Amino acid sequence: MENKQQQNKFSHWVKTSITARMIMIATIILTLLIPLAFIKDLIREREFRQDDVVNEINEKWGEEVVLYGPILKVPYKTYKETSVFNQDSKQYITETESFMNYAYFFPKTLNIKANATSINKKRNNFESVVYESNIAITGNFEQPNFSLKSISEKDIVWDKASIIFKTSNLKGIKSEVNIQLNKNSYDFETNYSSEKNSQNNLDELESSYLKLENVDFSIAQNFNMNLAFNGSQSMRFIPIGKVTTAEMSSNWINPSFTGNFLPQDEGEKVTKNGFKANWKVLDINRPYSQQFFNHLPNLNEYAFGTNFIVPVDEYQKSNRSAKYGFMVIGLTFLIFFLIQTMSKINIHPFQYVMIGVALVMFYTLLISISEHSSFLKAYLIAGSAVVSLITLYSKSILKSAKFVFLIGTCLTVLYGFIFVIIQLENYALLVGSIGLFIILAVVMYVSRKIDWNNE
Repeated sequence: MENKQQQNKFSHWVKTSITARMIMIATIILTLLIPLAFIKDLIREREFRQDDVVNEINEKWGEEVVLYGPILKVPYKTYKETSVFNQDSKQYITETESFMNYAYFFPKTLNIKANATSINKKRNNFESVVYESNIAITGNFEQPNFSLKSISEKDIVWDKASIIFKTSNLKGIKSEVNIQLNKNSYDFETNYSSEKNSQNNLDELESSYLKLENVDFSIAQNFNMNLAFNGSQSMRFIPIGKVTTAEMSSNWINPSFTGNFLPQDEGEKVTKNGFKANWKVLDINRPYSQQFFNHLPNLNEYAFGTNFIVPVDEYQKSNRSAKYGFMVIGLTFLIFFLIQTMSKINIHPFQYVMIGVALVMFYTLLISISEHSSFLKAYLIAGSAVVSLITLYSKSILKSAKFVFLIGTCLTVLYGFIFVIIQLENYALLVGSIGLFIILAVVMYVSRKIDWNNE
């Protein structure tokens, strides 16, 4: 009999005590964090899968394009003297051995004009952005200067001079590569180097011999090249001209300009039809000279250009939405708690669990629908479904039209508020902080007359 009285007393305390309801709601919220964590893992798994598909598409189509050249390569002889003891004459004899080294000279002017047409490639539910490009390169070389190394004219092997050109994307080249140098055309061939990975991760092309022994360098040695590439991710150029100018245009509407040098403000135009950007880099703007001896340096860090990547994709937005899951569940339960406390309506723990599960289901709906549609449509469909479900369910719980309307309105405003925060980048923290402050103020105002001593 005594045990039955104690059970009835505990049951009455659970039903009537504000503290008991708060403990019960907190327990349910913490429990719902478990499926919410699984949903976040699901979003990350789908995002990793998308990255794998994107990398596979890019690898087959053509990877990022980095251009380093053209560069004039001139061989020259160096000598090494060694003393060898002759057993017959009993004297030291000086032997001279010659070695072939190379000097590399950058162009005086380098003008690049590139046009890229972006293309969306889809595989199953995943999408990647690739591009087709046409690149025109013009400029001229000035007289190579060997005076820094005190190299004699007779040791310069002009008849074996060549042009080299480096790129990151041999697979993506879609045209024959040749250069016109003062009306003479020279074809390029791949120059395999085992040092590629340790140098600058660029493949090297080298032209046939130029035979410059009779060339008058007092006259500018003009050149031009035309290239066609399939590429992805980005297109970048290394500024090796004494004056380097570049112009890039595309139908891609979300360019991200990257590298050590940004486009000139007056030459940067981004519209709904694409973008156009201009760069101008002088030799004084970069920390390297116009000529190198023995080897070429790794200059990838000085490349500039444009990234062709989706800035915020559907999985990133879904992941950001899921991060607000705790707040959505907490605020929704708070609304039901305040209604229950102020109106004395009894809400069973099972009903709180059902509402919480419906809130968690929003994120599975969001990610699954967004894979087949835009994030906006997915958010509207998933949000409308969950708000409608909880609103109709609360009708059987609250037994009052005004409370049902309040629940529907509050959930609509809450999901709208989260959507706005997700879309914002620079002002997300500011808007989120202001919104939470307003919510706190409303809760404090509504709960001011609750008797919290009712235990």
